[in-house]
Amino acid sequence: MPWIRNKPVRIVMRWQLIVTLAMMSTLGLLWGFHGAASALLGGVVSIISAAAFAAIISRYHGSTMSGALITALKAEAVKVIVMIILLWLVLTLYKDVVAVGFIGTFAVTVLIFGMALFVTDDTKTERPLELNSLNRQ
Repeated sequence: MPWIRNKPVRIVMRWQLIVTLAMMSTLGLLWGFHGAASALLGGVVSIISAAAFAAIISRYHGSTMSGALITALKAEAVKVIVMIILLWLVLTLYKDVVAVGFIGTFAVTVLIFGMALFVTDDTKTERPLELNSLNRQ
């Protein structure tokens, strides 16, 4: 994921992958192959839509607030459209889908993407704390 320049999105997508793999192994134990495959597909739908979001916001190089807002809204619209298309494809093409595992993993990974707001991107605030701790010693 080196093409994703936004640190919070990159971190959240990594957590989406970790949760998808955990859900896949858990549901694989509970419901076998189809449970694991359903969990994997649910996570992949969310990860692909997050990648589409990241691709759009990574292309923005402007400095105006209105430009940033328009880019964020476009990225969110593309993310939702990609989600709907992928959900429809999985539910129509994969006949043995375990719906609870698929929708559950999808929902958890979508909620994790919302946590990007809580991931800090500013490394400048961390440096003075380190310097202050060095001065006290």
